[in-house]
Amino acid sequence: MKKGKGTERTGKRFAVLTAVLLTVTALFTARLIQWQIVQSGMYDESYSERETYTITGSPVRGEIYDRNGEPLAVNLTGYRIVMNKLFLNNDKLNDIIVSLTELIEKCGEKWKDELPVCIDENGVYQFDEKKQDEVRSLKSRDSLNVNPYASAEECMERLSEMYECDEYSQEQQRKIISVRYNMAKTGYSRSQPYIFAEGLSEGTASVISERMSGEKGVTAEACAVRQYINGDAAPHLVGVTGSISQKEYEQLMDKGYDYNDIVGKSGIEYALEEELRGKAGSRTYEINDSGEAELVSTESAQAGNSVYLTIDIRLQRAAQKALQEAVKDANDFAEQIGDEGSGADCKGGAAVVVKIDDFSVLCAASCPWYDISSFYEDYQKLASDEALPLFDRAFMGALAPGSTFKPLTACAALQEKKITTETMINCEGVYTTGGLSLWCMGYHGEIDVKHALKYSCNVFFAETGRLLGIDKLDEYARRCGLGVKTGVEVAESRGTLAGPEYSELMGSEWYTGSVSPAAIGQSDNQFTPLQLAVYTASIANGGKRLKAHTVDRVVKYSTDETVYKTEAEQVDDMGVSAENLAAVRDGMLFAAGNYISLQDFPIKIGGKTGTAENSGSDHSNFICFAPYDKPEIAVAVMIEHGAKSGAAVTTARKILEAYFEEKLQADEN
Repeated sequence: MKKGKGTERTGKRFAVLTAVLLTVTALFTARLIQWQIVQSGMYDESYSERETYTITGSPVRGEIYDRNGEPLAVNLTGYRIVMNKLFLNNDKLNDIIVSLTELIEKCGEKWKDELPVCIDENGVYQFDEKKQDEVRSLKSRDSLNVNPYASAEECMERLSEMYECDEYSQEQQRKIISVRYNMAKTGYSRSQPYIFAEGLSEGTASVISERMSGEKGVTAEACAVRQYINGDAAPHLVGVTGSISQKEYEQLMDKGYDYNDIVGKSGIEYALEEELRGKAGSRTYEINDSGEAELVSTESAQAGNSVYLTIDIRLQRAAQKALQEAVKDANDFAEQIGDEGSGADCKGGAAVVVKIDDFSVLCAASCPWYDISSFYEDYQKLASDEALPLFDRAFMGALAPGSTFKPLTACAALQEKKITTETMINCEGVYTTGGLSLWCMGYHGEIDVKHALKYSCNVFFAETGRLLGIDKLDEYARRCGLGVKTGVEVAESRGTLAGPEYSELMGSEWYTGSVSPAAIGQSDNQFTPLQLAVYTASIANGGKRLKAHTVDRVVKYSTDETVYKTEAEQVDDMGVSAENLAAVRDGMLFAAGNYISLQDFPIKIGGKTGTAENSGSDHSNFICFAPYDKPEIAVAVMIEHGAKSGAAVTTARKILEAYFEEKLQADEN
C-alpha cells in the first residue's frame, strides 16, 4: 500500500526535528564541557577575585608593675564608637556624624575632635593657637594646598564645599568637617574603620547602641582602656601611650600596625613596645553578588606580655618626698639669709638607687614630677612650667659632679702608681696651675689620700690629677660608667667627660693644666645621677661594672609565666686592684662619718659629697653605698642649685632610712 503525502510529510518533519534536537544537544554538551572543564579555572579565578576586606582590631596591651607587683599601668574595660565604611551608607554620613556628636555631648562625654579650627564668641572661625603644627598640616600641599596665610574662614569654606555640608548650621558644619577631616587623615576606608570616640562609659555606649541601632556601620565596642595607677610614682620611667602618628605609622606599618593603633610614646611604654603591644585580631569580609559584606574568616587577638620593673614604689615615693623637701629647704634658706646665690634658684633634683649585686634600679626619682594619668590634660601647663617637671633629671639631667668625682681620681692614681696610700701632698689652701687658682676649703698641710677624701682636699686631688694626666683619668672614668651610657632600657644621657676629645667637639682648645679642675669634678665634667650611682656601685662591688636595668622580668599576660628575666651582665671592669679599692672605700667611710646628717646613722656607709660650681647657686651632690661592710645599695643624689652639700646628704639619709626601715626598726626593738 502506498503511503500518503501527509504521512511522507510527517516523516520528513520528524527527521528535521530530530536533526535539530541532536545538533542543539551537541552544542549544549560541548558548551557544558567547555564551562565545566575547559573554563573551570577561569570561573574559579573569577570567584576568588571577589572583593575582600580585612579589618584588624586593637590588641590588649600588656600591663606594667613595680618589682613587688604594685600596679603602674593596667587595663580597664571601656567603650568606643566605631564607624565601619564597609557597612555604612555614605549618602547619610553627614547626618550620622551630627547625630553621633550630639548624642555623645548630651551624655557629657567627648568625641575625637582634632580640627585646629574653633568658632569664637562672634561666630567667626579662628585657628587654635595651641595647634600650630596641625594648622600648618591643614594648609599643606598634602591637604588643602592653600596659601600659608590663608585664614580659618577660607579653609573652612573649602572644607565645607569638599564635604558637602553647606546646608547645615555653622556648629554642625564644624562637627562634620572635624570628623571627616580626621577620617581622611587616618585612612578611613572599607578595611580601615574610624574610631569616632573612645574611653566612653558603659551607659553612653548603651545609649548610642540603642539610638543608632538602624545604622549597621556604627557600633559600640568594649575595649581595653589604659589606666595609670600610682601615676605620680615614676612617671618618667613608666612613660605614656598615645595614638600612632603618621611618621610612626610609616615606620611600623610593616609590623602590622594601622592608623587606629595606640603605641608607646616614652619610657617603658615606648622602650618595650614590642613586648607590651600583643598581636591584633582580624575579621575578613567578602562582597557577595548582592553587594553585601559577608564574614568569611576571623583571627583571634593575642594579648601583649606584662612587664615587672625593678623599681620599688615605696622607696620611689620616699625619695620624691625627700627631694621635694630639699628644694623647699634650699629656697627657704636663701630667703632667710637674703642671699639668692644660696639656693633661691633651686627648682629640682634627682636621686637614683642601684642594687649592687645586679645593678637593678630600685629608685629613679626626679623632682618635680607629674601624674601620667592626667598627662594629656595637663600637658600645656607642664610644658610651660619653668621647673621642667617633664624632664627626667634622674636619667637625663647631667650636672657637674664636683667632689663626688674624687674617689675616681684616687682609684686611677693609685692603680697607675702615681700615688700610694702613703703619699703625702701639702695643702696650703690653694693650688695654682696654668694661671688658674683652685681654692681648697681648708689648710690641710701634709695629707694622704684617705684623709684627702675625708676632708675633700682640692689641692691633693688637683695635684694627683696633674700627675695622672687626662687620658688615664678619662680611661678609668669610662670603665666605671662616667661619660658612657649605662645600658638602661629607656632614654639616658651619655654625660660629658672633660678632655681633648670633648674640647675638640666643642671647637675649643684643651690645655694640659685643665686636668686639675677636671680631677676635682669641675671643668666640662657632667654626669647623670644614674651614672653616679653606677660608678659608686662599681667601687663598692670590687670594680665590676654591670649593665644598669629597670626591667626585672617579662611575663605572659594571662598566666604570669616568665618570658624572660633580666640577669646581671658585666660590661666592664675598673681595672683597679682590691687593695686600692679598699683604700678608696676607707676614705669614703671617713668622709661619711664627717657629715653631720650621718654621724648618728646606725648603719655604716661610705660616701662623698660634691658642691659643684656653676652659673647660679652651687649644685649639691652626694654618693654613697651601704652597708659599708656588705654593700647592698648605691645611692646618688643631685640637687640643682641646692647650694649646700648637706642638702643632698640629708636627702640620701631619708632614702637610706626608707630602704633599711625594717632593719632599723628591728634594731630599735
